[in-house]
Amino acid sequence: MVKKATNSSEETPQEFANRLGLPFKDSLMLDRAMTHRSFLNEHPEALEDNERLEFLGDAVLDFLVAAWLYNRYPEMPEGDLTRMRSALVHTEQLADFARMIDLGNVMRLGKGENQNGGRNRSALLCDTFEALVGALYLESGMESVKKFMVGFLETSANEILQNYQIEDPKSLLQEWAQARGLHAPTYRTKSSSGPEHEKIFFVDVIIEGSIYGSGKGRSKQSAAKAAAREALEHSGVI
Repeated sequence: MVKKATNSSEETPQEFANRLGLPFKDSLMLDRAMTHRSFLNEHPEALEDNERLEFLGDAVLDFLVAAWLYNRYPEMPEGDLTRMRSALVHTEQLADFARMIDLGNVMRLGKGENQNGGRNRSALLCDTFEALVGALYLESGMESVKKFMVGFLETSANEILQNYQIEDPKSLLQEWAQARGLHAPTYRTKSSSGPEHEKIFFVDVIIEGSIYGSGKGRSKQSAAKAAAREALEHSGVI
């Protein structure tokens, strides 16, 4: 489990690494990962900012997340894998990962950037998180990065997938059927009831001649979505 700082005071990069159990022996590498260019401008003794590490970390995350999703969801279509990867490496998502470990407290910022709220700015948090990943990769290799990231990925991927399923069950059911070599689902309105302005529709979803789910709603579309959701539940997808 990720360990948060016990208070809001700033940590040194090494204290931060120790808290998270990150295997950094090269303190200069870790310091560089935390160094924004605004800090470098005000501290000539600092040798390098984190932009090159950010570049590397971005590439490492793209590969790691793609490989993790490929193995974690063996039946997920390519299009969904691409959307999931994009969601997991999006700026706001990486910034949320950074906030979970209080990364903002460790960032080395110039005074102006610090006073302007840089420690909680999503773009800076995302960039520093990527730089941390790049530094960790150089320090200890891909396995260390994977160990660091897996908890974030498990939690966030499940949330993203759950939200996607709730919002678009018809698309998910179609992809599930196609992945198993089945015909695309069809929807049949079997009945309706109530006055015209308050009509309720009842719809079945049919795959290969069998009813996989039934639903009801105030429109045929909402009833079809309810039927698809029930089919997904019965099939163990959600």
